[in-house]
Amino acid sequence: MPPTPSSRRSSRSAPAVLLLVLALLLAGCGSGDDDAPGTAAGTTTTAARAAGATFPATVTHKFGTVTVPERPTRIVVAGLTEQDTVLQLGYTPVATTEWYGSQPSAVWPWAQKALGGAKPTVLKNADGLQFEKIAALRPDLIIGTNAGMKESDYRKLSRLAPTIAAPKGSSDYFSPWNEQTELIAAALGMPEQGRQLVQGVKDRYAAAAKAHPEFAGKTATFTQGQIYNGILYAYQPGLNTEFLSYLGFRINPKLDALVKEIGVQVEISTERLEVADADVLVAATEKPADVAKLLKVPTFDRLDAVAKDRTIYTDATLAGALYFMTPLSLTYALDRLVPQLDAALEGRAPRRVVDTAARR
Repeated sequence: MPPTPSSRRSSRSAPAVLLLVLALLLAGCGSGDDDAPGTAAGTTTTAARAAGATFPATVTHKFGTVTVPERPTRIVVAGLTEQDTVLQLGYTPVATTEWYGSQPSAVWPWAQKALGGAKPTVLKNADGLQFEKIAALRPDLIIGTNAGMKESDYRKLSRLAPTIAAPKGSSDYFSPWNEQTELIAAALGMPEQGRQLVQGVKDRYAAAAKAHPEFAGKTATFTQGQIYNGILYAYQPGLNTEFLSYLGFRINPKLDALVKEIGVQVEISTERLEVADADVLVAATEKPADVAKLLKVPTFDRLDAVAKDRTIYTDATLAGALYFMTPLSLTYALDRLVPQLDAALEGRAPRRVVDTAARR
């Protein structure tokens, strides 16, 4: 299971000597050394792949307004998912950040083609932002719209390069995917292309919804694929549930009473799993053993959606796509999920993980 936004927010400390270390690193940032960390990834792609980019580009995020003066050539992705949009817009970052899944260069299959042969430096964020490593990469743009960035983090990173935090008014993690996409695109000098990416995804989902009118108004629950310490984590409306609502599903209204904080999963104890029941249940499982463990829980196995084969068990890549919520991952998920949703509503969903990696 990927770390939850709430668990990630619990570790945001930095060493007291950090400012001194950053100052020393910044003193060397003007060097022209071609062997600087991250060079193996190559610089950003040429103007031919991002022909519509115009600079300077000024954007507003939750900590203020920042201007990117010229086309960035050393982009550091400090957040968990932003590499997808950076790559889709024709730029190649010199660094990405590993969330989970141990994918090559922290880039999942739906974005690997856009990565090409580049090999960005991979940062970690489990214990907070790696300020020293980011500084050593000599960035000219830092993108952290999904980085859990605090204002103090932002101030430190801004000393290194123009820094883009989460959208204004958003949560630390997993603000709306469309807002993140448009903010990243605007910072890369491509605001119209960002809007086009968002609209393109919405149009594809709308077409799928039109082709499947039986989805309209049906209830759906999206959960993580395992039960942890007696708790099943479900997603409240608007938190990584757009892939269902765009298709016409209504996110399980029984979850509303359990919401404690916006932007954090709902916790359902095994004694109250009936709250998760819906017309369709999507469980983000990653392997057959996950399904077996779920079905061994009596209160799970007795749910109508489970007993009547209306539950979808994802494979690892599809689960990752549903967690990522980017234009690339949403498109990947749509092509693979719709046939499974169709089968689930008819009570034909198999009690196993369906490998969808080869489906196009």
